[in-house]
Amino acid sequence: MTAPALRGGFTTGACATAAAKAALLAWLEQRTVTAVDIALPSGEPVRFAIEACCFDVEGATCSVRKDGGDDPDATTGVEIGCHATWRPEPGVAFRRGEGVGLVTLPGLPVPVGEPAINPVPRRMMAAAVQDVLSAHGGGAVLEVFARGGCEAAGRTLNARLGIVGGISIIGTTGHVRPFSAEAYVAAIRSGLDVAAATGCPQVVLNSGGRSEAMLRAQLPALPPQAFVQYGNWIGAAFEYLRMTTLRRATLGLMLGKAVKLASGALDTHSRAGLWDRDFVAGLMRHCGYEAGLIARVAELPLARQLGEVVPFRAAEPLYQEICGRCHAACVALVPGLDLDVRLHNDGAGWILHRIGSAAQDAP
Repeated sequence: MTAPALRGGFTTGACATAAAKAALLAWLEQRTVTAVDIALPSGEPVRFAIEACCFDVEGATCSVRKDGGDDPDATTGVEIGCHATWRPEPGVAFRRGEGVGLVTLPGLPVPVGEPAINPVPRRMMAAAVQDVLSAHGGGAVLEVFARGGCEAAGRTLNARLGIVGGISIIGTTGHVRPFSAEAYVAAIRSGLDVAAATGCPQVVLNSGGRSEAMLRAQLPALPPQAFVQYGNWIGAAFEYLRMTTLRRATLGLMLGKAVKLASGALDTHSRAGLWDRDFVAGLMRHCGYEAGLIARVAELPLARQLGEVVPFRAAEPLYQEICGRCHAACVALVPGLDLDVRLHNDGAGWILHRIGSAAQDAP
């Protein structure tokens, strides 16, 4: 039986655009707006239902309920809205309302001190508003809000990026595609941009919250902005790192991801394939391990169980070889990068491999 297709959704930027257009219409025409059509960046028309609409002689407020579809979107369910007022001067001014973050660090596509409304959503809202204003002239002031945004922001990386007090209004296509790489890769790029712009002496790339917590304990002198989570997109992280000024990095790897990366897989998600036992067996033969040990490894269901057969320690040739190949795969994307590779296995801690010197225990 074929699994049902995953349902897509819309970005906070698309929702804010619909709310802004509806609010300006409601005020200019002094009527309740229940639905509105907007154009996504591709030109695709989309109709949004307006959840709430109110107006008076001073302005109007409309809102849309954010729906990210089947994607595990932190902002799904948040009420995205806009309070709009007309002004005689042409153009659109953006204001920060409840639950929308404030940019406090350089490196993001929005200047410090501005509401965290990214460039593409700003262009979408401006175009939608100009469509309404074409019959009236003048301009508009848009105060974008997100009820529930402060709580939702706690489930995002906004604080790390210097976005305080709420969520970001984001999205480059208007669509949320379930479990797509687009949003995660965008977060990686933003993290690297902020690390570079705030002068971090090095960046620490890690797979997620648990590994990051352990790495931060090892590297307490580094600021929070130095730690960037790559999830499964190691290749995308290093490809973008090449375009920044950062030239010193630490790569934290769980053993399962390390085995995949060592084999040349820059996408380490399980959907991209299971761990390659034949590859590891070849490494072990290259390192001189005896056949019986290699046969035991071939029976392991998970790469992280390697430590049950081959002791997980820095001096172990297998792990030196894995770290060295991970290093080679990454510096091929960023030539000249000063890179440390730290390898972790559940319950066994970290080992550090510095290219150019012997592997040694991490401090």
